[in-house]
Amino acid sequence: MDRTEAHRWLGTALAEARAGLAEGGIPIGAALYGADGTPLGRGRNRRVQDGDPSLHAETAAFRAAGRRRSYRGTTMVTTLSPCWYCSGLVRQFGISRVVIGEAVTFHGGHDWLAEHGVEIVLLDDPDCVELMRDFIKHHPDLWNEDIGE
Repeated sequence: MDRTEAHRWLGTALAEARAGLAEGGIPIGAALYGADGTPLGRGRNRRVQDGDPSLHAETAAFRAAGRRRSYRGTTMVTTLSPCWYCSGLVRQFGISRVVIGEAVTFHGGHDWLAEHGVEIVLLDDPDCVELMRDFIKHHPDLWNEDIGE
């Protein structure tokens, strides 16, 4: 995948993450793109705002994309390495590629996804790292709740 396009798509997910933080939530955002580059859905972690422990950013973007016959060829873009729950969603529905803003603050299931044929594009984006580091510093209890610790 072209890294310039990957960074552009990451901008959508990063905007969602920032919107989530502004709402008092956890700043993780995601977007799902079609094989032709069409945006299908976007979302943010809304666990805090909605009181729903299953509403991770990738889940929100997936739900916003709506029902499809197949998700093959699609790309999930996320500001943070996907947790096991979201990694399972990618595998379950055959999403072909995951673009990850950063895996410095949290190393989720992206190695496992790669081992099972999912293309991983890790961008190591400094804005994503800074956003999460700042959040973790100021909200460690909420962060630990989100990652199940």
